Amino acid sequence: MSRWWLMEAVDVPVSGTGDGTTVKKFLERSGPFTHPDFEPSTNSLQFLLETCKILVIGAGGLGCELLKDLALSGFRDIHVVDMDTIDISNLNRQFLFRRKDVGRPKADVAADFINSRIPGCCVVPHFKKIQDLDETFYRQFHIIVCGLDSIIARRWMNGMLLSLLVYEDGVLDPNSIIPLIDGGTEGFKGNARVILPGMTACIDCTLELYPPQVNFPMCTIASMPRLPEHCIEYVRMLLWPKETPFGDGVVLDGDDPKHIQWVYQRSLERAAEFNITGVTYRLTQGVVKRIIPAVASTNAVIAAACATEVFKIASSAYIPLNNYMVFNDVEGLYTYTFEAERKENCSACSQIPLDLNFSPSSKLQELLDYLTESASLQMKSPAITATVEGKNKTLYLQSVASIEQRTRPNLSKTLKELGLADGQELAVADVTTPQTMLFRLCFTS
Repeated sequence: MSRWWLMEAVDVPVSGTGDGTTVKKFLERSGPFTHPDFEPSTNSLQFLLETCKILVIGAGGLGCELLKDLALSGFRDIHVVDMDTIDISNLNRQFLFRRKDVGRPKADVAADFINSRIPGCCVVPHFKKIQDLDETFYRQFHIIVCGLDSIIARRWMNGMLLSLLVYEDGVLDPNSIIPLIDGGTEGFKGNARVILPGMTACIDCTLELYPPQVNFPMCTIASMPRLPEHCIEYVRMLLWPKETPFGDGVVLDGDDPKHIQWVYQRSLERAAEFNITGVTYRLTQGVVKRIIPAVASTNAVIAAACATEVFKIASSAYIPLNNYMVFNDVEGLYTYTFEAERKENCSACSQIPLDLNFSPSSKLQELLDYLTESASLQMKSPAITATVEGKNKTLYLQSVASIEQRTRPNLSKTLKELGLADGQELAVADVTTPQTMLFRLCFTS
């Protein structure tokens, strides 16, 4: 029996006008939950309707809900950034899309849908990676909301907002702060948080809170695969670095269709060898990108929480979340909030170089492993440079094949052999942040 009906979004009308009629009740009169300094007036409503500019990152499960909630709350000037196109599997929960939209950019379709349903609302789409947009673009927004499924993208956005901060004599200029509202879901669990860059805990301050990646035993992957996921992991972990299908040093990119297609084909071959079924292109991408199955109701709850925080900050009528809310409805319904504390030595927001404690006899490979495996850093492909004898020297860079080949011998050299000294500053660039991070090398005996 056909199961297309399970994949097709139901064409339910999105009701509401988004003209601020309902919001007036919150902004033009006081109440028991309003901010102590709040004074009812029409000014907040005018700012919300006419001036406030919101950026939504992601137009997937969370993004669709966020766009709908924000538009119906009265926000009229909304931009959305998303690099993906619509897949048939999106239709069961990403309700702004229909079967006719498959293959089109999510940002474009989502914007068209909201603009056609909610009079006065103007959603501007950007079919791009967030990394393709510069500081000038991000600086124009009053609030940024993230509905992402990638920790790397979250960290990059976090780094971008930190780079926009202005300090005068070491004092943060509050006018340079762009609040970041971040939502995340994982099955029946979710979280919403409010980040004031430079003031409260940032994404990197709380990296340990993110769930570890699911890893399969290497012995199973290599010799006794039983699941389609084992076949995909075999190709990802063993064949990709061995065969380097796109050149030396080229990292597997889960968003590159050519990369995924290569992994998919080789995974099919591996599965056929062991009589394993179930390897699909979609599963391959899910394993490579560590995609967690999404639940529509969880997306709706978390997006509503995020949209509420946007409204609080934009209107100044209510005290924002302080600063992390956790939602769980695996068994029953459970939610709580806590204040995530800012790390004094956070590599992203502390404004001071982070100490790296290594022996002079340690190999550069050991330092590289620490940067990628440390729970508080979790870098992906760090590029390390330092000033040696007055000259800027690239110690290792993985993303460019020719430079990776030239600097690879450095990995087996000791820090002393590379000319590094105690107290030496190391500059590290990584895909997790637009900023170059500074570390201080501290030699141990």
